[in-house]
Amino acid sequence: QVQLVESGGGLVQAGGSLRLSCAASGIFFRINDMGWYRQVPGKQRELVAVISNGGSTTYADPVKGRFTISADYGKKTVYLQMNSLNADDTAVYYCNGRFQTMLGSRDYWGQGTQVTVPS
Repeated sequence: QVQLVESGGGLVQAGGSLRLSCAASGIFFRINDMGWYRQVPGKQRELVAVISNGGSTTYADPVKGRFTISADYGKKTVYLQMNSLNADDTAVYYCNGRFQTMLGSRDYWGQGTQVTVPS
């Protein structure tokens, strides 16, 4: 079993910045990739950014140029630096990771952290 614990959410004014962190723990052989998704009520969860074990990154169009994903896989931690935040970024942000375990590749989610940017 793998656990993901997020931190760093909160309330920030438009134009401000936040940094999210997600730490993984548990039993696994390798982190394949980790990333961030977000969800607002009534909408599907959507990809924000993902970083592979090799460091390749992918960003959703709305956050390109404003958000930066990074990882320290030695510390089993992924970060999301969010700059120039606006009201459309308000959502619950979920950490996701794909891990190589004894049962094969498995997908895990964190509990979510709220990010609120008042309009």
